[in-house]
Amino acid sequence: MPIPRIIARLDVKGPNVIKGIHLEGLRVVGEPGDLARRYYEQGIDEILYMDTVASLYGRNNILTIVEEAAREVFVPLTVGGGIRSVEDIVAALRSGADKVAINTAAVADPEFIESSAHIFGSQCIVISIEAKQRGKDSWEVLTENGRESTGRDVSQWAAEVQRRGAGEILITSVDREGTKRGFDDDLFQAVRSCVDIPVIGAGGAGSAEHIIQTLSRNEIDAIACAGIFHYEICEVRGLKNAIAETGIRVRPEAV
Repeated sequence: MPIPRIIARLDVKGPNVIKGIHLEGLRVVGEPGDLARRYYEQGIDEILYMDTVASLYGRNNILTIVEEAAREVFVPLTVGGGIRSVEDIVAALRSGADKVAINTAAVADPEFIESSAHIFGSQCIVISIEAKQRGKDSWEVLTENGRESTGRDVSQWAAEVQRRGAGEILITSVDREGTKRGFDDDLFQAVRSCVDIPVIGAGGAGSAEHIIQTLSRNEIDAIACAGIFHYEICEVRGLKNAIAETGIRVRPEAV
């Protein structure tokens, strides 16, 4: 199994990084440039930028932030939120992003996954899946940063996006997001059982122990965390040390 990656997730609204619970009740937690530099200096493996209102308002204002970060932060950068076209992907990559995360546009037009993967390569295309539990071992795909239901089953959608050429899946538990209650391992296992491509788990980290438990229980390729870093519950270096002490391999620090 590949060495798991630790990813810092920055949910951006306007000029600020925000954090909420269940993708709602958002509060400002910092400035994206400051946080990106801090996490990079602490040894983060990747940074994920998500524009939380781009799909809602039909525009993407996050690229200037990414362009500034790319001059100072030398780890892979992923940009999501409002990626609706090939032109949007080109703009994100030109700003310094290595990958793009697509949710709403992929659900609306699944062929967009195929065309994007064909043009840019599967390694560039991350499909973001926001999952809401609807019953035992059943989750629904949400879009528009958790605001809209789709009627799609998460496991079936995960298998489809792999068939259509996605290179990676970011799966976020809307039920656990921001709660600090730990990850939804059943959700991660359901998605993992359907696909062979890398899976990033997100939503619910409240301690280093939560991350260690999920890495131990799941064949998951990466963990994306937000609040645990923003609120300084655990810094990146301390988290990696705690993981390594259990015998789980971690990537070398970036600096």
